[in-house]
Formats: sequence, C-alpha cells, structure tokens
Amino acid sequence: MNTSTVFVGIDVAKETLDVHLLPAGEHWTLLNNEAEVAELAKRLCALKADTLVVLEATNVFWQVAATVLASAGLRVAVVNPRQVRNFAKALGVLAKTDRIDAEVLALFAERIRPPARPLPDAQCQVAAELLSRRAQLMGMRVAEKNRLATARAKQVRKDIETTLSFLEKRLHAMDEELDQWLKTTPIDQTRLNLLTSFAGIGPQTARTLAIALPELGSLTGRQISALVGVAPMNDDSGKHQGQRHIRGGRSMVRTSLYMPTLTAIRCNPVIAQFYQRLVKAGKHHYVAITACMRKILIILNAMLKSGQPWTPQHHLT
Repeated sequence: MNTSTVFVGIDVAKETLDVHLLPAGEHWTLLNNEAEVAELAKRLCALKADTLVVLEATNVFWQVAATVLASAGLRVAVVNPRQVRNFAKALGVLAKTDRIDAEVLALFAERIRPPARPLPDAQCQVAAELLSRRAQLMGMRVAEKNRLATARAKQVRKDIETTLSFLEKRLHAMDEELDQWLKTTPIDQTRLNLLTSFAGIGPQTARTLAIALPELGSLTGRQISALVGVAPMNDDSGKHQGQRHIRGGRSMVRTSLYMPTLTAIRCNPVIAQFYQRLVKAGKHHYVAITACMRKILIILNAMLKSGQPWTPQHHLT
C-alpha cells in the first residue's frame, strides 16, 4: 500500500459526522455543519498526502461535508449506500454502528478507490431540490385529482378544487424559478434548443435533463444509459440465462422521460418503428418502452455531442 495515500471514510448523519482514517486508524466525531467540516478540511490538508474521502449519498446530509471538502481541494467520492453495505457484508461485517460504518467506508476507499467526480455547486444543488419539490407537487396534484374523481359531497369537491388551484399556482411559480435559474447559469440555451428539437421532448423535460443529467453529451451511449439506469443487466450463470433487468441510476431522469417516451412512440417515426419492431419480436410492452427510453437517451446524447438538431432521416433504418 502506498503510505503517502490517506483514505478517509465519513459516516454521515443529520447532526454528526464520524470520521475514520487509514492507515493511521484514527477516529473522531464532529458536528455536521460548515464550520466543523472546514476545520476537518484543514486537518486533512495538513497531512500533506494524497487524500481520498468517501462518504455515502445519505439523504441530503452529505452535501455540506462533500462540498466543503471538495472546495478545499480534497478528492471526494460520494457513493451508493447499497454498494458500501454489500462491501461490508463481503468483509463479514454484519454489525452496524456509526463508528463501524466510517471504518468500512475508509476500507472501501482503500480497496475499491472509487473515482472522485466533480460535485455540483451550491446553485446546482438548489436547482436539483427545486426539481424534486416540483415532482412532489406533481404527485400531490395527481392524488388530489384522483380524490376529486371519487368525491361526491359538494363541500369535499370544493375543498379539493381549492387545493388543486393552489397546487397549479405553486407549479407555475416553480417553473418560473427553474427557468430563471437556467437563465443565470452557464448552461448554453442551444443545449435546450437541441433537446426540444427531438419529437417528443418538450421544454419541461429538456429543463429536467439539463439540471439532473449535466453529463448528457459528454459520455458514450453505453455510459449514459448505465448512469440513468436504463441499461439492462445480465443475470447469467453456466447454462442459466436469466432475465435482464434495469437497476440503480437516476430515478428522476427516468420518471421525466417516461411520458415523453410514450409521446415519441406515437409521433416520432424512429421511436415508433423501433417500438413496433420490439413488440413484434415478442417483447413485453414495458420492456419495449424501457428500450425506447434508452434509445432516446442515446440519440439525445449524440445530438449534444455533435451539436446537431434532430433529423429523423439520419436514424431511420
């Protein structure tokens, strides 16, 4: 092991952070706030070593620590909690405490060495939260509309309609906030124009992709599919060939692409032809939809890479 490398595991809770260092084996606890994390950054920078910090994407509690440490020039990797838990089980570590979790994260950093990717700045994090809040409001609107469909009492219907009116106003205000954010960021408006040139992708979906999937246009088709979680995973062993399933990825992006994919199946000649070919081959309806979603992502990725708008003639076979 390279002794000039320090591996730091940080177990994140709402109010505290448990920190474990390897190879020194040091451990301590601090409050999860900007001031104490800044002191931690100074302490780690003073080690004069190549430092890799690993923490889990636990709710939103990781954001302060990750942002402050990355801003101090430290390499920070935010990893999937399930991946770390599987790693712990593979080590035979079944007990779970904050101290143990921090030590497991440090071991994960040492042995797996996950890549430290650029973190979204504070402005992007706010935009992502706005997107999440918009999704919550949309969910509440759907629930209220379902209740309205079954309500019979006049007073109840009136109350539901009042709530729906309020939700519509909040959604409109949220859309304006997101539009304002896009106007004040380095995101080139031409990226949004390219996305909306694809038959099936509207302004709302383009906005979601710009905020929740900034990597679009910078990765390969295979990589962007895996990142979003629409790439089928093999489940084979010996002569057994199991069904392929998608897993992981960015659920917000998949959710935002679902309705545009249904629209594209109806009105986009390339996607409609692709869908029909899959159905005729015996693929289940939902399997075909997922495959269409993946194809749309790959096409959008290629469009942003080349800077060329959507042209069906280039994709029809």
